[in-house]
Amino acid sequence: MVVTSPGMLVFAFCVFVGSISVTWSKYIIHSCGTSGNYTNNSTYEKNLDRALATLATTANLSNSGFYNASVGENLDRVNTLVLCRNDILPDVCRRCVNDSVNRIRELCPNQNEAVEWYDECTLRYSNRFLLNKVETEPIWSYFNSNNATDVPQFNQDLRKLFDNLKVQASQEKFATGNISGPDLLTIYGLVQCSPDLSSTQCNDCLDILIGELSSSGTIGMQIFNPSCKLIYELTRFFNEITPVDPPPPMQQLPPPPPSMPPGKNNNTIRTVIISAVVISGVIILLLVMFCVLRRKTKHRLITGRLQDGSVGDISSVESLQYDFSTVEFATNKFSDSNKLGQGGFGAVYKGTFENGQEVAVKRLSRGSVQGEQEFKNEILLVAQLQHRNLVRLLGFCLKGTERLLIYEFVPNASLDHLIFDPVKRSILDWERRYKIIGGIARGILYLHEDSRLRIIHRDLKAGNVLLDGEMNPKIADFGMARLFNLDETQGITNRIVGTYGYMAPEYALYGQFSVKSDVFSFGVLLLEIVSGQKNHSFQNGESLGDLASFAWKNWREGTASNVIDPILRNSSGSIHEMMRCIHIGLLCVQEDVRDRPTMASVVLMLNSFSLTLQVPSEPAFFMQSNVTNSNFEVPLFSDSVNSGVINVNKDSTH
Repeated sequence: MVVTSPGMLVFAFCVFVGSISVTWSKYIIHSCGTSGNYTNNSTYEKNLDRALATLATTANLSNSGFYNASVGENLDRVNTLVLCRNDILPDVCRRCVNDSVNRIRELCPNQNEAVEWYDECTLRYSNRFLLNKVETEPIWSYFNSNNATDVPQFNQDLRKLFDNLKVQASQEKFATGNISGPDLLTIYGLVQCSPDLSSTQCNDCLDILIGELSSSGTIGMQIFNPSCKLIYELTRFFNEITPVDPPPPMQQLPPPPPSMPPGKNNNTIRTVIISAVVISGVIILLLVMFCVLRRKTKHRLITGRLQDGSVGDISSVESLQYDFSTVEFATNKFSDSNKLGQGGFGAVYKGTFENGQEVAVKRLSRGSVQGEQEFKNEILLVAQLQHRNLVRLLGFCLKGTERLLIYEFVPNASLDHLIFDPVKRSILDWERRYKIIGGIARGILYLHEDSRLRIIHRDLKAGNVLLDGEMNPKIADFGMARLFNLDETQGITNRIVGTYGYMAPEYALYGQFSVKSDVFSFGVLLLEIVSGQKNHSFQNGESLGDLASFAWKNWREGTASNVIDPILRNSSGSIHEMMRCIHIGLLCVQEDVRDRPTMASVVLMLNSFSLTLQVPSEPAFFMQSNVTNSNFEVPLFSDSVNSGVINVNKDSTH
């Protein structure tokens, strides 16, 4: 006896609908991902069937061209989305959605994630979050083997075309156009981003593709990754998008002539059709109202203050909750052999789920009132953040006094374990260090300007930057972060949290913080990465000092190369880049808040060497961590040895 679930029946129906298409969509390539496999007849497989079926069904009911669906919870959650090219007809889009849904399981059997590209659409599914996140890998390109005769002029015109299209696409997520090229040629171009991306994310994604353009003058090329695509040819390959006129109002039909009375069957059919239309309309209206109300409620919850009182409950992220027994089993009952580190808020353990997925589990100390606040803070905050340079929150667990945070596992630990080790830091050549600097800058910029929330991290340091297997930096530990409304620029608190040596002076002394507080911390961190030494225990000959003051003194005297890590001085790395990073670091640690650049300016300085840098003023004073009567705490992923985080209660009424 064969047992078929309702989800499988729906999926089978969608497969049937797709199979009757007259013309198959134009398949390009696929990628099956690297996040593991699922087993046959597993919950994940059933959820994948249902999610794919939902995409096909939704596409048959809507002409939006962008559809997404999520089914399941925790490790069995499947996230899917499909995007059609904006210039194709709805029927062509539907056919591509059905074709891609039909074929993806065949192309990537038992894979936890996959991407499938067609000329008309792109389909993705994964056990990771997909929305509001730029996925730049894998990247594929195809090109015409013929080249233009005037290659320099062709490349110049091509770059101009895509620079113009990028500006338009950053707002509309799609753009087409053409430009006159050499030898009476016309170059036609198209760019598209996933509609869920922000303007900045779309711009960054397209910048990566534009950077992949061939310099050989090839007369046609297509470049794409999971989040955006770029195409150009010498003939027009796209359709002009014209607004569709609304259908004329339906006129009331005249009554049938008496000689031909309607039959009973016709009346019945008409009644059924009208009833079905009315009921469907009511259901859709109720669903829309429900989604709007839910979105507003969730928005009100998330945009509340996460510190100083009004954290709220965590009901908005219940879908991320894990079962305690599952996490306990994954960490071998929180055994010492699985422990990654110990801090003031608790221990961090490595865990491995049954499907092979590795995670980092933060187990808060029992009875810590402050720890509970940080716990709720991290859930509400990090669950809203999706960026390649931020550590990804997978879920949480609450059971009695147990409070757990489950994060992605990052194999290379934190930056401080490498950059401050006299032996291990040789692994970090200048190319890797520059990559880390740029990634941290982009992550902080995302927190300040590009996410749906405006967030001040307040504890940016080497110990809170994790490194993945490819040495990509991921900013961690949002337990001390502060949420701002979009129209707020600064705040003040009586509860000073953070790490001395990285704290801006206006924050350490008066509790005043802003985005420029994080800029100061970034400047300190940048100088540490270039020099390979800690700011608060900088070794200058036989004496100890602070790195920022040493860098300023040498920059002013024209000997800034003395700040560079000796390992790097004789390497193949660019001394010019190192010196420029020292200059940028000094701009970030200036005492006057108004003189420090924004993170947007910092990212621009790192990426554009033609930009002239201002002359930095003397850095802020260095504050020693010798405060008495202080509670020492160590946040996420920090060692018990690295205990420089201080909580100073300056007002007993707080």
